[in-house]
Amino acid sequence: MRTDTLFNEKTVFSYEIFPPRRTAPVDTIYHTLDRLKGQQPDFISVTLGAGGANANLSTADIAQKIQDEQFLPSVAHLPAVNFSKDEIVVILEELKQKKVENILALRGDLLPDKEPKKDFAYANDLISFIQEQGDFNIIGACYPETHSEAANSVEDIRNLKRKVESGTNQLISQLFFDNNYFYTFKEKCDIAAIDVPIQAGIMPVVNKKQIERMVKMSNVTLPTKFLKMMERYEHNPEAIRDAGIAYAINQIVDLVAQGVDGIHLYTMNNPYVAQKIREATRSLFEA
Repeated sequence: MRTDTLFNEKTVFSYEIFPPRRTAPVDTIYHTLDRLKGQQPDFISVTLGAGGANANLSTADIAQKIQDEQFLPSVAHLPAVNFSKDEIVVILEELKQKKVENILALRGDLLPDKEPKKDFAYANDLISFIQEQGDFNIIGACYPETHSEAANSVEDIRNLKRKVESGTNQLISQLFFDNNYFYTFKEKCDIAAIDVPIQAGIMPVVNKKQIERMVKMSNVTLPTKFLKMMERYEHNPEAIRDAGIAYAINQIVDLVAQGVDGIHLYTMNNPYVAQKIREATRSLFEA
């Protein structure tokens, strides 16, 4: 099932998971999926695996398992810098065979110790190529606080417009911790006539190390109240976990009340946290 059709009927709520690391047993992802059963998000996306996924398990394998066992649409991530055109053709054929119809097409992170492939300089190049290869629903990434490599927000919105014109049917935002950034970003999208559904990406922070890593990678702003929460509870693991869950719930409540198209929850493969947030907000998505 194409995930872009879900927005015609409701406010969408989805999850993101990632494959096990190279050093982790393959069964860890199956354990995560088993614990997510019954939570019934509208779809689950699967990253390629930052830092290198387990070679014995492909993103396509996990995406197929989600569809076969949880009866949910799945989304496979494809970073442009990781693949040549020939490799993308092979991956797309595998996704077709596994009946995975949804792809999150990204430029991908440029890593200092890994030479990027040269066939796709930007996400919109990959999006255009996928469009030529088959009938996939293509999803793009967007950045409420502006992409770190963009000169300014105007350039960033222009680049986003190119993604949509290249064939993107829906967007998922990078994480943010101040909803006002998302609302300002959405206004800019409206002015630019970017009229595809935009899901707000929400990451519940459950430890201080996690947020330090995310800030370094994503360059997001941390509001004063968030920083005070981290400082107050950083030495109490259960308290900081519960505070992080509560903060994410408050973000979601506000976003849904303001008419957001959907929420995309970055679960960090933590079924307990995902369940607590799902339980606390489920009725918002059924109204």
